[in-house]
Amino acid sequence: MALARTWSVALFGVDGVPVEIEADVGVGTVRTQLLGLPDAALHESKDRVRAAVRNSGHDWPTQRVTLGLSPATLPKNGSGYDLAIACVVLAAAKAIPADRLTGTVLLGELALDGRVRPVRGVLPALLAARRARLTRAVVPAPCLPEAALVEGLAVHGATTLAEVLAWLTDDGTLPEAAPPEVAPPPPGPDLADVLGQPEARWALEVAAAGGHHVLLTGPPGTGKTMLAQRLAGLLPPLSPEEALGVTAIHSIAGLLSPETPLVATPPFVSPHHSTSPVALVGGGAGLAKPGAVSRAHRGVLFLDEACEFGAGKLESLRTVLEDGEVRLARRDGMARYPARFQLVLATNPCPCAPPKEIDCVCAPAARRRYQAKLSGPLLDRVDLRVAMRPLTAMNSVDVPPEPTAAVRERVHKARTRAAERWSAHGWLTNAEVPGPALRREFALPRPTTAILDRALSRGALTGRGADRCLRVAWTLADLAEQAQPTADHVAAALEFRERRKS
Repeated sequence: MALARTWSVALFGVDGVPVEIEADVGVGTVRTQLLGLPDAALHESKDRVRAAVRNSGHDWPTQRVTLGLSPATLPKNGSGYDLAIACVVLAAAKAIPADRLTGTVLLGELALDGRVRPVRGVLPALLAARRARLTRAVVPAPCLPEAALVEGLAVHGATTLAEVLAWLTDDGTLPEAAPPEVAPPPPGPDLADVLGQPEARWALEVAAAGGHHVLLTGPPGTGKTMLAQRLAGLLPPLSPEEALGVTAIHSIAGLLSPETPLVATPPFVSPHHSTSPVALVGGGAGLAKPGAVSRAHRGVLFLDEACEFGAGKLESLRTVLEDGEVRLARRDGMARYPARFQLVLATNPCPCAPPKEIDCVCAPAARRRYQAKLSGPLLDRVDLRVAMRPLTAMNSVDVPPEPTAAVRERVHKARTRAAERWSAHGWLTNAEVPGPALRREFALPRPTTAILDRALSRGALTGRGADRCLRVAWTLADLAEQAQPTADHVAAALEFRERRKS
């Protein structure tokens, strides 16, 4: 009887769990048995691995092969275990030495001819391996730039199974991961391209400075989409920790390329209104995959023609907006994906959407029914609501519009003030501050918030809405470089919630 061990990683959302793979080769009926709750793709790996081993110049054991994947009660998904299974079986059969398998993570799918194919989720898998104090990793060569983002782990890339076996026997070498060269992002669309719309431009600046959600309402052609596309360019670059978190999600979604292994700028995600709830929030059979809300983590999620999405898809965003993450329970377990994004909704005021509101031909009931697709509970979570003006001239002002660079500088200063203020609590933006903290530790004088009290007493504002007004007021104070909000800031924040036309 011979026994060998190595490691791979199981992913549940962005959380990785190291999986110890054991192989026992001994007497008994000639067969290969795989234990440890494998899914269909992993169960089929026995035949893939056997063919890859034969086509790599080695013989598959002619004895009983038992493979155990531990923790045994943890469901195992995907084909990323192929490379580890091939190496551990040959080590158990004494065809190769097992010394280098100790403390080594092996990731990769095997083709029948022995090629190592790339798999998703290499970055979060290696982060989990580092937390488990494993020391080495072998990944598919196309995934090497992504794997190089993980420090403290000796990472090698492989093109074929034969190369890995030669490395394990000290008859060959594998290329090591080099620190990736992150190219500067290409310039995005500029805010100077947007004509007019001073209120909407100001709301966009406030949203970028505080991390607030925005609703843009207006007829077609007024610049709603153009403004939304320029919000990501106003946001500061991601910190190293944020960039790794965003990149891990994009790795699981299969969106990374060797040319851009690191997502260093806030992502901009704009799904079509015909997208499915699974594509929007995440889901799928077996174990849930990330959706658009998670791909927009630390960036912008733009829903154009929001009223066309349907009530079910829009209402699914309510919990995500509050929690900053999405938790999806499926057959094979619970997956948790971060989803702290800025939501931008753009919609027409009615189905006919004429350039001028006076020309609307919609019946009052049809107009109300169209606007009711954005429910009260959803809108209660949107901090800034802006009614867009119809354009009256192509060159309506003598002063050219401000470019993105000028606005971004003010946003950066405001965000820096907010981050310094909340640093002891771990919050980065005003939008992340819990309501109880705003009302207790950072409570404003009663005369300053008197207008909110009146709105609450009239039933014009909910408790959640009052908290969000306070957050916007702090952002306005940061942009004005003041120590704390004044009554004017609070009134302006309340006005932002009342600008949606009925």
